[in-house]
Amino acid sequence: MSRVEKTVARRLFFPALFAVLAVAAGPARIPAQSPNPTSAANAFFGSVTARPATDELLTLSLDEAIRLGLQNNLGLKEAEYSEKSRHGQKNEALQNFLPSITLTGGTGVHQHNLITNGFSPGVMREFGYAGASPITRYELTEGQVHFSQMLFSVPVIASWQAAGATERAAYFARMSARDEVVQQVASAYLHAVAASSEVDNARALEAEDQLLLSHAHEAHEAGVAANLDELRARVQLQAQQQALIAAQNAFAKDLILLKREIGVDSGQKIALADPPPYSDLALQTPAELCAVAYRSRQDYRSLQNQAVALRAVHSAYRGQRLPSLSFGGYYGVSQVGGIGSHGNMAAMGTLSLPLFREARLRGDADTAQANLNAVTAQLADLRGEIDFQVRTALLDAEATAKLVEVAHSNVALATRALDDETSRVSAGVDDNLPLVTAQATLASAESNLVESLYQYNLSKLALARAAGVLEAQYRAYLGK
Repeated sequence: MSRVEKTVARRLFFPALFAVLAVAAGPARIPAQSPNPTSAANAFFGSVTARPATDELLTLSLDEAIRLGLQNNLGLKEAEYSEKSRHGQKNEALQNFLPSITLTGGTGVHQHNLITNGFSPGVMREFGYAGASPITRYELTEGQVHFSQMLFSVPVIASWQAAGATERAAYFARMSARDEVVQQVASAYLHAVAASSEVDNARALEAEDQLLLSHAHEAHEAGVAANLDELRARVQLQAQQQALIAAQNAFAKDLILLKREIGVDSGQKIALADPPPYSDLALQTPAELCAVAYRSRQDYRSLQNQAVALRAVHSAYRGQRLPSLSFGGYYGVSQVGGIGSHGNMAAMGTLSLPLFREARLRGDADTAQANLNAVTAQLADLRGEIDFQVRTALLDAEATAKLVEVAHSNVALATRALDDETSRVSAGVDDNLPLVTAQATLASAESNLVESLYQYNLSKLALARAAGVLEAQYRAYLGK
């Protein structure tokens, strides 16, 4: 293998393969959220803080949260840096097609011992230099322009193709990371909105329980109600106060997680501007969604380009059997002892043809083919996985939509039951035990409605992600 070929193999050929494998490890699916997610476990739970906290209240809409996430999220920034790295490798590959020209120059004093170079005293006498000093000293100033150019090499061509495909794979990996940021941030925002609704419900129920306790106390003081009714109302109030404290704590932690994902300082006070979104989902068949997904899924297109890159790497390895042609040379000017100058040059074409390296060549080709087969298998599996994700997400969306309808009906029924029981207690027909039970039923129904809305919106986000249109159409899917 010639010096040029070795340079190509070292600087481009193997890095291109490693780059493909690195891109293959990029984000393709969203992992399940752990109870206390951290950026150490998943970079998309972290961010680069854009600005320090201020005393002003930051009103945050879902669109603004997603914009900040796309700007500051750590996982997306890592994908962007990876794409820039692949772009740099592509530029390195481009250099192998371009001429390389360097200019060198120098001046200095040179001293030689002629005896060490084979000029013994006898030889010097024969040339008429008897008695001359064997030590010579002179000043040499020279400058040279060096030129080299690869004219033909199959590994160079194939490696350039691999570098281009790897860059495209990194681009689609970055776009897939953008979808993941949208889903993570939207999910965190919706979870915080749901927690805020739980706080509002708990606060409203606390106010109702406070009013119920006041009425029970007044009735007991008036002698028209037993002490048990007042005790029961006080227990219910304290239980609801505990529920409010727990809901407020959960809401505060959800806000911290949201701020971590979008690059807002954890100490910054924020207020969520958007209520829980709700809208019916337009009917789509699995076949229609799968067709959209195969065109739009960025992780699928990234893996397709990884396969293209590995095919190019395989071609590069096989191309090592073919001859390569390069050209190089230099032109220089030298001046010795400050007297006169003369030019010197060299121009040389090199044809390199491997004669026998069969074991190495076959080993390289087999390794590249195995890597290509692995990615091809992953591509086929991902195509089936997309179909699975689309169908399951569609089923989840349909099921959660029905759960929301039932939850709305339960809230309406529980509200009517509470109104009726309140009237009965006010009329003295019942004690407050059925009233407390009705309040608990309404609290449970409202909590189920909040959870159902949250799960329905999550399922619609998952469906948009499965179809590969999340960043472009999340507003339409959520009904914003």
